[in-house]
Amino acid sequence: MFCCLRNCFDGLGLSTTQMPKREPNPIILDTSHMGHEVVIVKNGLRVCGRGAALTNAPLAQSKSYFEVKIQQGGVWAVGLATRSTELNTTVGGSDQESWALNSDGIIRHNSEELHKVQNIAQEGDIIGISYDHIELNFYLNGKLLDVPITGIKVTTYPILYVDDGAILDIILDDFIYPPPNGFEKIMLEQSLL
Repeated sequence: MFCCLRNCFDGLGLSTTQMPKREPNPIILDTSHMGHEVVIVKNGLRVCGRGAALTNAPLAQSKSYFEVKIQQGGVWAVGLATRSTELNTTVGGSDQESWALNSDGIIRHNSEELHKVQNIAQEGDIIGISYDHIELNFYLNGKLLDVPITGIKVTTYPILYVDDGAILDIILDDFIYPPPNGFEKIMLEQSLL
């Protein structure tokens, strides 16, 4: 367990070269909306431990996109959820308040299997998530998985679940893969005016 937490804090031996300073994105993983055994580090962009964490901003604009990098494998899930979802679980989509792609390749909502994905993401892969208030879609390394989820009619937030040594990084701008046409990074509601 200690090695996994050390990896979470240390960044898996990544280089710490100086990057030019820029304004940090105000959207981060929310320490007031996370499971009891979740650890959020790296300026609010990395999650490890056990449980789930929501971001501090909902998907308010008409076409939102974000990415998640699997820094270290384990049990994980990524997707969308409301603020009422269970955060102490490690199974995404285990309640009626969440929709998630899980590390076992199953997309769940309300503990039901909506889709089974053949190509399961591995350590180092990038999962893209797009949402336009009509469809939720997942991408693996820039390729659409073609397993849309429809009928989400509530205010949602990005959610990341981790267990069994998994470490996930949320990417909210400077994406690894180009967002789908017309989609852009998550913006705060006042930014939309």
